[in-house]
Amino acid sequence: MKKPVLVVMAAGMGSRYGGLKQIDPVDAQGHIIMDFSIFDAVRAGFEKVVFIIKKENEKDFREAIGDRLSRQIEVSYVFQDLHNLPEGYEVPEGRVKPWGTGHAVLSCIGTVDGPFAVINADDYYGKHAFQMAYDFLASGEEEQDVYQYMMVGYKLENTLTENGHVARGVCETDEEGHLIKINERTHIEKREDCTAYTEDDGKTWVEIPEGSTVSMNMWGFSESILGELKNRFRAFLDANLPVNPLKCEYFLPFVVDELLKEKKATVKVLKSMDKWYGVTYKEDKPVVVQAIQKLKDEGLYPQNLWEK
Repeated sequence: MKKPVLVVMAAGMGSRYGGLKQIDPVDAQGHIIMDFSIFDAVRAGFEKVVFIIKKENEKDFREAIGDRLSRQIEVSYVFQDLHNLPEGYEVPEGRVKPWGTGHAVLSCIGTVDGPFAVINADDYYGKHAFQMAYDFLASGEEEQDVYQYMMVGYKLENTLTENGHVARGVCETDEEGHLIKINERTHIEKREDCTAYTEDDGKTWVEIPEGSTVSMNMWGFSESILGELKNRFRAFLDANLPVNPLKCEYFLPFVVDELLKEKKATVKVLKSMDKWYGVTYKEDKPVVVQAIQKLKDEGLYPQNLWEK
């Protein structure tokens, strides 16, 4: 069995934050959030990383992290291209928005040919998450016609910001810890005495139980997911282009949900007790900087990650 590979989705520009937030340093040594993810991945056993980026950002990414990390881990690049569509389809006039996380991972066809983990570039996941992901992927075997995937889940309270609302996938699992479905909530906030979401611009709030498990887009797949993403993309375009040509997105969790409903896959939810950190808003950055320094002071990371 081939060794697991880490895939990093880094093609997004981060509209709420502004600019290339994926290459914005979070400590005095100039490390970015991805440095900590790659450091944890290497400790867990990963030996190769594939960055999904926009072609026009390649120079910035290579200078900020790729060239430096190539001394620690094998580095490859794939490009998420708006024009990468099945034969017979064209980009709608005026469309600039990428096609979503499912399309991003689809960019890995031809580069990834074994088990792989997928993460966001601008999220801090913690050491525990990478070790669980690697161990699952390294020991996984396909059983008959059922794909065996995994997702790292976090306690909702460990993923919130004080500076605004967030979008999270709230997970439903069975007694054995397998994913039943993900409920996408696009506006979750801390309220006075609870955490809640709204779907009508704040007119109505629905409480989310404390301790609920949410997805932060850390997945583990066999190569089979690439074929499924490719085979289902046409149907997505046919259904969505007529109604939302400029903004429809082919999301990775939606494809996973289809596979679960068809009983073609199982997804083991591996629960991390670590706190997630990310820069959703500019005001989040000082919080992340402080948290990273605290993790260093506690000995979880060296002050300079890559110093020999």
